[in-house]
Amino acid sequence: MITVRLRHLRISPRKVRLTTDLIKGLSVKEAESQLKFLAKRSAKPVLKLLNSAVANALKNQSSSRENLYISGVRVDGGPSLKRWRARAMGRAASILKR
Repeated sequence: MITVRLRHLRISPRKVRLTTDLIKGLSVKEAESQLKFLAKRSAKPVLKLLNSAVANALKNQSSSRENLYISGVRVDGGPSLKRWRARAMGRAASILKR
């Protein structure tokens, strides 16, 4: 089992989950073809992450590319950018950019 991690991606986790749910359980070849033609901004970073996982598996476990598949994907929230918005009567409200 190979684990790869992508940190500090400036796309919300909800939008990335839409992409990763499409490739969960697929073989590497099918997942690559799905991601190459997917018209979402999160497809390119997920494809790079998939290629990194495949390279790690081929180098460290000496398995063939045809035998590899995606068993699971987990997307969590990273750090949020904290911004402030001016409100009525001199107050401020926080905005969390995810």
